[in-house]
Amino acid sequence: MDRPRVLLKSIEKGDQAAFRELYDLYSKQVYNTALSYAQNPDDAKEIAQDVFTNVFRKADTFRSEAKVSTWIYRITINTSLNFLKRKKRVLFLSIDEQHNDQPDFDHPGVLLENREAARSLFRTINTLAEQQKTAFILSYVDDLPRQEVADIMGVSLKAVESLLHRAKKNLRTRLASEYPNRKKR
Repeated sequence: MDRPRVLLKSIEKGDQAAFRELYDLYSKQVYNTALSYAQNPDDAKEIAQDVFTNVFRKADTFRSEAKVSTWIYRITINTSLNFLKRKKRVLFLSIDEQHNDQPDFDHPGVLLENREAARSLFRTINTLAEQQKTAFILSYVDDLPRQEVADIMGVSLKAVESLLHRAKKNLRTRLASEYPNRKKR
């Protein structure tokens, strides 16, 4: 049995040290994925905290067919999407405050000279359909292998390729309208 599975078995029994070790193994990936969705460091921290709370509480629900990382990514994506839906509802119901739907977002992995382009790209990624957005983030931002993306999303490899094709097409179209004078590659 691999180490993450052993840790989950220990977490089921309430082992805090095992939980800490699992957290250390996956916290960076969880935070980065949450950040790609939330586009706000504070929100990403909150999502990551919720993810690990769920991992601790639901360790006994892990099915051994999947990799632990796949299970944690699924929890992260679902938690991120649910967080964004709740946030939209709160913003919709909040009439006293002015909010911008498209945050200025600087991903920590982007070089300073590319920040403006990255902001625009992340704003545009945020407009994609949920499945396209997930496939794109996992494939191109988190740099996961396509098969792992398929496993995380619970779809076939062919479906992931199709989602990525549509996502790239939609991104090209939307970015072309935003930057009409930019050279095509």
